[in-house]
Amino acid sequence: MLNISNGKVKEILKKYEPIWAIDHALSLMGWDLETYMPRSGVEYRGFATSQLMLMRQRLMLELEGLVNGVSEDGLNDYERGILRVIRHELKFYTKVPPSLIEELSKTTTRASVVWREAKSKGDFNMFKPHLAKIIDLTRQVADKLGYSGHPYNALLDLYEENLTVNDLDPLFNKLISGIKGILNRVDRDTYPTAHELEGVKYDVDEMRVVNEEVAFNILNMPRERFRIDTSAHPFTVGMAPGDVRITTRYEGVDFKSTLFSVIHESGHALYELQIDESLAYTPLARGASTGIHESQSRFLENIIGRSRYFVKLIYPLLKSRLSFLSKFSEEDVYSYFNTVKPSLIRVDADEVTYNLHIAVRYELEKKMIEGSVEVSELPETWNTLMDNYLGVRPRNDSEGVLQDIHWSQGSIGYFPTYTLGNVVAAMVLDRINKELDFKNLIEHGHLDPIKDWLRDRIHRWGAVYEPKVLLRKNLGDEYNPDPLLTYLESKYVKNTY
Repeated sequence: MLNISNGKVKEILKKYEPIWAIDHALSLMGWDLETYMPRSGVEYRGFATSQLMLMRQRLMLELEGLVNGVSEDGLNDYERGILRVIRHELKFYTKVPPSLIEELSKTTTRASVVWREAKSKGDFNMFKPHLAKIIDLTRQVADKLGYSGHPYNALLDLYEENLTVNDLDPLFNKLISGIKGILNRVDRDTYPTAHELEGVKYDVDEMRVVNEEVAFNILNMPRERFRIDTSAHPFTVGMAPGDVRITTRYEGVDFKSTLFSVIHESGHALYELQIDESLAYTPLARGASTGIHESQSRFLENIIGRSRYFVKLIYPLLKSRLSFLSKFSEEDVYSYFNTVKPSLIRVDADEVTYNLHIAVRYELEKKMIEGSVEVSELPETWNTLMDNYLGVRPRNDSEGVLQDIHWSQGSIGYFPTYTLGNVVAAMVLDRINKELDFKNLIEHGHLDPIKDWLRDRIHRWGAVYEPKVLLRKNLGDEYNPDPLLTYLESKYVKNTY
C-alpha cells in the first residue's frame, strides 16, 4: 500500500525511524507504569520518560529543514500525508517557546496533585489559582501557535486537525436541541432510569473469563497480537502492528462496567491492529485523529455492544458464567445495558445524555479561553449549564466542576473529541447499514465482514488523510450530527433498533 518514490521523503522516513523507536519505548514504559511496575519505580520511570521525550523533540526538530525543503508538486497521497503529519507536530515544537512548555508542564504537574485533594474535599477554591494559571498559559500557547477566528481553534487543532468552533457550534446546538427532545420521549418500559443488576456483585475470576471470551471468541481479537491486562483506569496502547494491548478494571459490582471497558478498548485496539502494516515505522502508523479513534471505540461499545443483537449473541455466555443471571432474561440484560437517566457525572452517563455533558465542557472551555467567563465564575456557570441541559444540579464541586482530571493536565480542547467520536460512529452505522446486513451479522456472530468494512474505510489508512478528508472520501460527509440523532431516536424512542 505505502508508495514512496520521492528521494527527499525517503530520507525523511529514514531519519524518522529512531523517533518511531522512541515512541515504541515510551508506549511500553507507559503501559508498564499502569500495569506491573512496582510503586517505587515511579521516580526513575519519570526521569527516563522525560529524557526520552527530550531526545524525541531534538530528533523531530532535526527534520524541520528537510521537510521544509520538499516541494509537494507531484507527490502522492502517502508522501503528502507524511509531510503533513510531521509539519503539524513540528508546529508546536517550533512556535511554542521551550520556556512556556516547561512552565506549563510544571504548573500542570502541581495542579494535578492539588486537583485530587480539592476534588476529595469538594473545595474549588483550592484548585482555582492553579486552573487560572493553566488557562493563562494555555492562552499564551494559542497565541504562539496562531489561529484564524477564535483562539480556541488553536487548541482544538492539537487534538483534531483543522477542527474549529465553526464546526462545533452548529453541531452542539443541533445535538443539544435534539437530545433534549429525545430524552423527554424515551421508552421507559425498555430503557429504565436504573436496573437491579447495577448493584449485583460478581466473581472477579469468572468475569475475567467472560471478558476474555468476549474479546477473543466473539470479537475475534487476535491472540498473537493482542492482550488484556488490569489497571486502575482502562486504556489502549498500540505499540506496533503486532503488539496492541488493552486494560480493564474489576470493581466487583455492576458487571457491565468492566465488560464495556473491554469492548470499548477493543474498538481502539482494532483500529491499531488494522492500520496497514506497510505504514509501520512511519508517521502514518497512527489513527487519523483523537476523534476518529474515539469513533471506533464508541462504535464497538455502543452501537454494536449495547445493541439488542449483540445481547442476544452473548447472553448464553453471560448466563453460563455469571450464576446470578439465572433469574434475569435476555431482555433484562438489554435494559440493564441501556439505562437512561440524566446524571451529574460524565463517565457514568448513558448514550442519550453523554453528549450534553460534553456540551457543558465545550461551552466553558471556549468561554474561558476567550475571557468571557472567569475561573472564579466556573462553579456557578457549570451548575447552571448542567441544569439547563440535563435538568440536574450538582450539590457540591466534587460532582460538578471538579469531576474531571483533564483541565488539571492542561488538556483544553480535548473534550469535544468525545462527541466527535459518537457523531462519526453513527455516521459509520448509517453508511454500513446501506452496504451490509449489519444486524443479522451481529446476531449470528459474524463480525469479520464488519471489521473488514471498518478496515477498508477507516483503519487501513492510518494518518494518510486529515480527519475531514478521510470522512469525506469514505463516509461522504464530515461531522454530521443527523445520523446520531436518528440512531438515538430509533433506539430509545421508537425501540426499532
